[in-house]
Amino acid sequence: MLHDAPDLASLPVCVDDCWNRIGTRGDNSCPRLAEHARCLNCPVFAQGAARLLDRPLSDAELAPRAHAGTPTDDESSRVQTTCEDAATQSALAFRIAGEWLALPTSVLREVDVIRAIHSLPHRRTRAVLGVVNVRGALTTALSLGELLNMERADARQSARNGYARVLVAAHDSEPVAFPVDEVEGVVRYAQAALLPLPATLARATASHAHGVLAWRDRTIGLLDPARLFDSIARSLR
Repeated sequence: MLHDAPDLASLPVCVDDCWNRIGTRGDNSCPRLAEHARCLNCPVFAQGAARLLDRPLSDAELAPRAHAGTPTDDESSRVQTTCEDAATQSALAFRIAGEWLALPTSVLREVDVIRAIHSLPHRRTRAVLGVVNVRGALTTALSLGELLNMERADARQSARNGYARVLVAAHDSEPVAFPVDEVEGVVRYAQAALLPLPATLARATASHAHGVLAWRDRTIGLLDPARLFDSIARSLR
């Protein structure tokens, strides 16, 4: 007998927001804080964020704005444009040396603690660091700092490396791993909020970026996955 598929969009997504109760936004009594220092570095927080981002959209969220009367073709076009501009996108913000960058969450596979990187003999480029074990699979590790010709971190920046992480990402290719100095978290933004690239941005970084986001008290360069992974592919040849 055939049964109707459950309406997944109508099912609530239950996430225990422990960070608001016992985490850094609560009373700081969570025993995991001794290991992770703050909730943004905790896998429980990452799993909760992933569940919220992966949840099905409800009919109300998918429905266009209601207009009185029947809209004309021009009005329909304006409504569609408005909906597209208002649609939020997401990217993971991270720091390399003194520069803040972001990658769309669609290409990210994992955020992990720093792992041992095994160097490779006869490297053709300094951007290729070697290989790292990610869940039992040997994954190529690359330096975004070298790939984008970024300046190395100074002593003050190096002192903050307690939050260093490894990002695992893929874009129409095998996953690669990027060690980064700090991960801030997921930034949600509208496409209309993306600003033009400033002239002060490093040339190599600018050639790999969509634009910049003004977020809190800093500017974040949003990387273009297609351009970035094209450069990565060339560095691996």
